[in-house]
Amino acid sequence: MATWLATAAFGLEGIVKRELKGLGVDSSAENGGARFEGDFATGFLANLSLRCADRVLLIVKETKVFGFEDLFEATKSVPWADYLPKEASFPVTGNCARSQLMSVSDCQKIVKKAIVEKLKDTYRQSWFEESGPSYPIQFNIHENNLRISINSSGDALNRRGYRTWTGEAPIRETLAAAMILLAPNHLKLPIYDPCCGTATLLIEAAFLRANRAPGLKRNFLMEDWVNVPADDFNHIRQNAASLVDYKQIGKISGSDIDKNSLELAQKHLTQAGLESYIHLEKKDIHHLELPSLPQLIITNPPYGERLSDQKSAEDIYKALSRLLKTSPGNTLCAISSHPGFERIIGRRSQHKRRLYNGRLECEYHIYLPKV
Repeated sequence: MATWLATAAFGLEGIVKRELKGLGVDSSAENGGARFEGDFATGFLANLSLRCADRVLLIVKETKVFGFEDLFEATKSVPWADYLPKEASFPVTGNCARSQLMSVSDCQKIVKKAIVEKLKDTYRQSWFEESGPSYPIQFNIHENNLRISINSSGDALNRRGYRTWTGEAPIRETLAAAMILLAPNHLKLPIYDPCCGTATLLIEAAFLRANRAPGLKRNFLMEDWVNVPADDFNHIRQNAASLVDYKQIGKISGSDIDKNSLELAQKHLTQAGLESYIHLEKKDIHHLELPSLPQLIITNPPYGERLSDQKSAEDIYKALSRLLKTSPGNTLCAISSHPGFERIIGRRSQHKRRLYNGRLECEYHIYLPKV
C-alpha cells in the first residue's frame, strides 16, 4: 500500500474527499488536498475520476528538516530503486515556505544529488541518461516539514482534453466542476449559464450528469511507469467508459454576447462530444427572458477587476438580479470577487463559500428559490 495526495485548490479539499468517498476510497482532507492509502490501481482510479483535484502525488517521504544535510539524508533514505528504473527521467521541482531552508534552487540541487547518489549505490553505475519514462519529483518544505512525492498525473487534471483553445479569463475545469457539485439540485434542474463564455461550466455539468470520468480521454504519466499493473489500468478505464450514459444529461444550455467566445465554445463542445447535448446561442443578458419553469442558473460573470470594467460587471449583476425576480422559482449560483455583489443583487445569498479562481479570492453565492 502506498500513500497518495490528491492536491486541490484552497476550499476544494473537502469536495475532493467526498469524491474519493464516492469512489470507495477512505481519505482525510488537509490543507492543499486529500490524503488516501491504496495501490497503484487506486492511484490511477483517482487520476481518472477526480473532477476537482489538481494532481495525484505518490508520497515517498515525510520528515522534519532544518538544514541542507537533513534534506540530503532524508532524500537519500528513500529506496529510490523501488520507484525509478535505471533509465528513468526524474526532474526535481519544489517550494519552500516559512522554513529554515528557503532557497528553492539550492534544495532542488540537493534533492537531485541525493537521488543520484542513492541510485548509484543501488544500480552500481555512475551516470544516468534519464532517457526513459518520466517520474517528476516534487519536494515541499513548509514550516520545516518535508514532503517528497512523485507526480503520477503529469499535466494538471484540469486538462481534460476538450479545451485546446482558450478565450478571455477562462475558468478552470476543476473549479467549474466544484461549482456544479456545490449547486443545489444540479442533477435534476435544467441548467442555464447566461455568461457561458467558452462553455466550461456547461461541459463539466454534462460530464457529471452523464457519469463521464473527466480523465477518460487523456493519459497520465503513471501509465508509462515500469512495474505498474497496466492490465488493471486498462480495466479501470474500460469500466469507466461503460458507465457513461449521455441520456442522463437532460437540458443544459447557455448564452453569451461575445461571438468569439461562442465560436470557441462550439469547438469545445465538439471536442467533448457534447455538441448534440448542449444548446448555445448569442444573447445579451440584459434582454434575456427565461422560461418560468424552475431552473439552475449557474455562472461565472465578469468580476470588474479593472476600474474600466467595473460598471459593465455591475450591470450584469443587475441583470442576474432581474432574472431572479422575474422567475422566483430559479436557483442562482454565481462566483465573483466583487465585494458589492450581494448589494447589487439586492439580497444576501443563503449560502456563501470562499473559493479561488486562480489566485483571485472569490465568493461563491447560492440564492435559493423564494418559497
